Amino acid sequence: MQFIDLKRQYAVLKDGIGKGIAAVLEHGRFIMGPEVTALEQKLASLAGIRHAVACSSGTDALLMALMAWGVGPGDAVFVPAFTFFASAEAIALTGATPVFTDICPDTFNMDPASLEAAIQKTLKEDTLVPRTVMPVDLFGLPADYHAIEPIARRYRLSILEDAAQGYGGRYHGRVAGGLGDVGATSFFPAKPLGCYGDGGAVFTDDDETEALLRSIRVHGEGRDKYQNVRLGLNGRMDSIQAAVLLQKLSIFPIEIEMRNDIALRYNERLAGRLRIPSFHEGSVSTWAQYSVLAEDETQRERIIAALAEADIPSAVYYRIPMHMQKAFDCLAYREGDFPVSEDCSRRIFSLPMHPYLTETEIDTIAAVIADHV
Repeated sequence: MQFIDLKRQYAVLKDGIGKGIAAVLEHGRFIMGPEVTALEQKLASLAGIRHAVACSSGTDALLMALMAWGVGPGDAVFVPAFTFFASAEAIALTGATPVFTDICPDTFNMDPASLEAAIQKTLKEDTLVPRTVMPVDLFGLPADYHAIEPIARRYRLSILEDAAQGYGGRYHGRVAGGLGDVGATSFFPAKPLGCYGDGGAVFTDDDETEALLRSIRVHGEGRDKYQNVRLGLNGRMDSIQAAVLLQKLSIFPIEIEMRNDIALRYNERLAGRLRIPSFHEGSVSTWAQYSVLAEDETQRERIIAALAEADIPSAVYYRIPMHMQKAFDCLAYREGDFPVSEDCSRRIFSLPMHPYLTETEIDTIAAVIADHV
């Protein structure tokens, strides 16, 4: 059994992927070829956004967005303490300061009350200028933007949606990637929409922001690649990755439905044994991960060991919250600052999740868990 079985997906798309890659090899435009332009159009259309700018990774997507806004030293960007390191890393790479918030215990997403408290504390301390809120659509579930957006607007902060795990999900009729002022996503192979290497994209409705993103993506170029009008990145996308994503997009909506069916089957079998995932009314998750909470760390490790003995993979996202990471020691956070994030880090673990997981496999996983709770 695979944690994420990309081979089963490849079997469905093999012919189309082969033809797409062969076309790139034939025309020879290996970076930023016509496939990238076609991909950007389809990505923007799905998200209901005017512009999508494809790039080299989800981390670069976040970084490009922050750079386009001029976020830098002395600025505060508010981000959950419970997320993948890249969310906070991108902030720090601009010279800005990540200011952490706690999460909601039921959805694992940014807690709006904790966000407002962090903004007020930052304003009172008067050492950083609040600039941006970065909600994370963790595990595929869009954050609660109806609660977050009024807070951001009240303090005149921009919203950068980290949709690295959530692109394609839905929130009250809108599509993740298009829920903030700018959105960013990742196409790392394990993502619900993943390529066969690294890749990412930035989404915006604003023409000026789009122009800045396209310049930043290629070393801050101006009229051509030898005129550099600003500092930028080598953030271009490979044409072969775009060719793969174009094929995967053709079945992406169907795969999201399949993921949701699998999540429901898990829920039916695990309810009452573990804390199963929750979601906001009006939301559709892409189920980048199916994550549950054990009673405590001891029970979690016992279940993980039993699953491994049965050749069933599992993973822990995330054992160390951002405020406890050594890389952010300089921010002087302490254990206890974000109790929900810390509690989740001790109890959470994720089970195999991909569109091609069978009912028999789900039954097997649930049976092992039932024997050890």
